Amino acid sequence: MIARVWLASQRAVKTDVAPLAVPTPSKSVLIARSGIERGQIVKPSDFTWEPWPEGGIDKNYILLGTRTPETYSGWVARAPIAAGEPLTEAKIIAPGNRGFLAAVLRPGMRAVSVPVTVTSGISGFIFPGDQVDLIVTYSVQDRPVPGQTQTGPLQDHKISETVLRDVRVIAIDQKLDSKAGETTVAKTATFEVTPKQSEVIALADEMGKLSLSLRSLVPGPGDTMQEIVKPQVSDLSSGAPSIPLSETYTVDSDISPLLHSPSIHGQQGGLDSDRVTILRGGQSTVTSVVQQQP
Repeated sequence: MIARVWLASQRAVKTDVAPLAVPTPSKSVLIARSGIERGQIVKPSDFTWEPWPEGGIDKNYILLGTRTPETYSGWVARAPIAAGEPLTEAKIIAPGNRGFLAAVLRPGMRAVSVPVTVTSGISGFIFPGDQVDLIVTYSVQDRPVPGQTQTGPLQDHKISETVLRDVRVIAIDQKLDSKAGETTVAKTATFEVTPKQSEVIALADEMGKLSLSLRSLVPGPGDTMQEIVKPQVSDLSSGAPSIPLSETYTVDSDISPLLHSPSIHGQQGGLDSDRVTILRGGQSTVTSVVQQQP
């Protein structure tokens, strides 16, 4: 009897201190691996599966076995998604749906499309999400030099100039995503630009041939993230040069020594000439200033 009572008491103690069984999650939901911004084109690597308590699963959550992260490749976030937040299809929008392109654009930005060729589009190696520079190549004609007799016909010169830098590509043709190993020779490229940059692209497309220059993911010491400064309309109306000058232009005479330096603004070596507005009291005069080439 004493032994039986002692054994019963020991069994009761073990039952009291036994840990409570914690229910293990039986389902996993798709969550954001890191923070996703509004307008970001998502990739499968942006998501991961996370075990979730069954009592806290919303009907809009994406459960393991119903979809895969690859299903949402190329979709765009229409609202910010925090890291670890379950994904719902209400916060992303599929390509081709109404409002898709507007969701890609960041606030205050515009979408502009331009035609590209095999060479100007870098043979299909520019994809949505890349950053590029826009280069325009056009022709200009010599102008007679004041005080000199014209001995022959005026010649045309080719000029190549970078008009915009660090522009985001948001679509190639009508695709806003790219698949691994897929190379497509595009006919059009769509860029995300400011309203002013959209005017520059539209005018540059009419001036000559547009080419794209792919930028590295890591900015170098010579890269600048700012748009090239151009003369304002007021500057042009006051007699400033009709061709805006910048440090990123190339003339045909820079490539071949057989071509003479063009005179664009009425002075020999016109691309190195400029005009200065001199204010004396209430009077304004415009004077040409020529930089001597070495």
